[in-house]
Amino acid sequence: MTRHGARSRSGQATPGRQRSGTDPAPDRADNGGRADTDAVSAAWTEYLAAARQLDGIRRDATTAAGEQARSVQAAREELTAVRTRLASQEARLRERGVPPISLVPTPPELTEATRSMAGGPAAVLAALRAARGRAEAADAALSARGLPRLAGWPPRPRNLLVYGPLALLVPVIQVALFVATGTGVASVAALVFGLPMPAVAFAAGWIGVGRLFPPPDGGRVDRTARLGALVCLVPGVLVSAGLLLAMLAG
Repeated sequence: MTRHGARSRSGQATPGRQRSGTDPAPDRADNGGRADTDAVSAAWTEYLAAARQLDGIRRDATTAAGEQARSVQAAREELTAVRTRLASQEARLRERGVPPISLVPTPPELTEATRSMAGGPAAVLAALRAARGRAEAADAALSARGLPRLAGWPPRPRNLLVYGPLALLVPVIQVALFVATGTGVASVAALVFGLPMPAVAFAAGWIGVGRLFPPPDGGRVDRTARLGALVCLVPGVLVSAGLLLAMLAG
């Protein structure tokens, strides 16, 4: 009885302890799962940020490489154009008796040119464009037939020296005939003859500008057509109107 009762009590005590006790294992498992999920989410967020940053760097590098390639291509084209102009100028200067030693750059000039091109393709392109501008100016000076100083002038005042005398030629003759003969037949004939002369003066000035100031190779002559037409028209109209009024008054 005693042993059986003890076994019974001991057998009942085990289930009682299991029912009354608490097991923390499920809570620890839940906390561990949440921690793993948070760690994975944080790692994924960091991965996305790093991927975006890497993509931005890749795009910037691609853009920079494209710009550098375009600068290199443009610099090669400018270099070809400058070499062509310099070769032509060298030949023309030698024909005019310039010593060959004067056509070779000096060491300080080479040092300055090297320094100006040390900033990469963009700096080289800028230097070549500046050299091309100077070569074009030299071509304009060499192409001027006996008028090297005038060839360097701006187009408007330079062309005015051609249009102006042609525009004043016929009006001066008309005034001289009127003063000499009065309202005679010669003055009337000169007045009638002078009516189309502004157009003739403009055409002669157009041709003269092209002959006196030829452009560099492959360029166009800046004839300032509007200025030339105005300069040729105004003196003829004013003189013709003044002579007509003087004849009517006489």
